[in-house]
Amino acid sequence: MKKIVLIEDETSVVSFIKKGLQEKGYEVSVAFDGPTGVSLVQENDFDLVILDIMLPGMNGLDVCKEIRKTNKNVPVLFLTALGTSENIVLGLENGGDDYLVKPFKFIELVARIKSLLRRSSPIATPEVPENNSDSEHVFQFSDLMVNDYTKKVSRAGEEVSLTSTEYKLLMYFLNNPEKVISRAEILDAVWGVNYDLGTNVVDVYVNYLRKKLDNQEDNKLIHTVIGMGYVLKRP
Repeated sequence: MKKIVLIEDETSVVSFIKKGLQEKGYEVSVAFDGPTGVSLVQENDFDLVILDIMLPGMNGLDVCKEIRKTNKNVPVLFLTALGTSENIVLGLENGGDDYLVKPFKFIELVARIKSLLRRSSPIATPEVPENNSDSEHVFQFSDLMVNDYTKKVSRAGEEVSLTSTEYKLLMYFLNNPEKVISRAEILDAVWGVNYDLGTNVVDVYVNYLRKKLDNQEDNKLIHTVIGMGYVLKRP
């Protein structure tokens, strides 16, 4: 049973979401303010965080930043009544993996949850046998190795730890090697945002990925193409 924590102060919304998710087989914990939500996530092992932005005690953006200090991998789904591009961007840039604008349909919430859980689960598929290292699930690009079964990433033999969003971004690059990819294309593929938000969230996450993969100036894999986007190419 997947464990979800809902950090939301509107009792009607809490009742609606909790009842619906429990009927779907999820275990749901609730926090009605920001500080309590942070404590719950820090003290428990949740599979997903559903987080409102407008909260008493500490707003959702600050809650997410606190969560990310100790847990970079748990998926965070923002709920917001503030559906402007700026607020969506702020949520993504502060460590959120997805967002849903209120009011929303429950079926859409469930779809987002399932998508995030699939993306974040490192053992959602069987383990690759040791003698099958050249299978279609193992990607190699220069000295970068990615096993998409075990979700293990290494470069030059050293293991690299990525968040779920960083991993999805890397896989998108690996599936489009040597191709110049625009920021709009990346935003659509990784975040499911199919319109221009005027955001730098793509640049932020590309920089996160570069810091973990590209330690040497003369050995970079991810390159900026000025005015066009990014490309994964060999050093």
